[in-house]
Amino acid sequence: MIVKDTRQLFDRLFEATEDPWGFRTRWYEARKRSITLACLPAAHFESAYEPGCANGELAAALAPRCARLRVSDGTEAAVQLSRNRLAEFPHVQVEQEWLPDDWPRQTFDLVVLSEFGFYLDENALSKIAVYAKASLSAGGAVLACHWRHPVQGFALHGDAVHAVLDEQLGLARLVHHEEQDFVLDVWSPDRRSVAQREGFV
Repeated sequence: MIVKDTRQLFDRLFEATEDPWGFRTRWYEARKRSITLACLPAAHFESAYEPGCANGELAAALAPRCARLRVSDGTEAAVQLSRNRLAEFPHVQVEQEWLPDDWPRQTFDLVVLSEFGFYLDENALSKIAVYAKASLSAGGAVLACHWRHPVQGFALHGDAVHAVLDEQLGLARLVHHEEQDFVLDVWSPDRRSVAQREGFV
């Protein structure tokens, strides 16, 4: 079965609980956030974007690393939860946006696509990759992290999501981290490694 109306699905999830995936409570999620932060190719970013922010837990971890951070979600309840969670960070902007149609017309040094690509069909995911690449600064990066197991009601899983992103972005892959449960990739138009960027190679 393929779920057709993801908006209603997410509305129901957030009506049932403020933390549908256990972002606040599970060691798996805390560990994955730490790995995500460690895989970023720079210590600080001027402008970053995280669509599909859910209740804002990853955004709260990203915020200290960014001068400006825009996050968004399509679900009103998630947006309100994120605004509450991120209230301590005045440089974070939380918007209600439904992708790919509402992709912001801004330039970003970092785009984070975390755990939502498998809720899209391949056409919508391809559009997001195109928009992400077009909005990326010359030395920017796209980080994607996704669950590798099947997601009930949806056709794509993490490996398929990352294959589409890799093809559509057409950028150098700086990081590929693969575990049984999730896959994480970082792409950039700047092919240099972290050590090369710091002038040690």
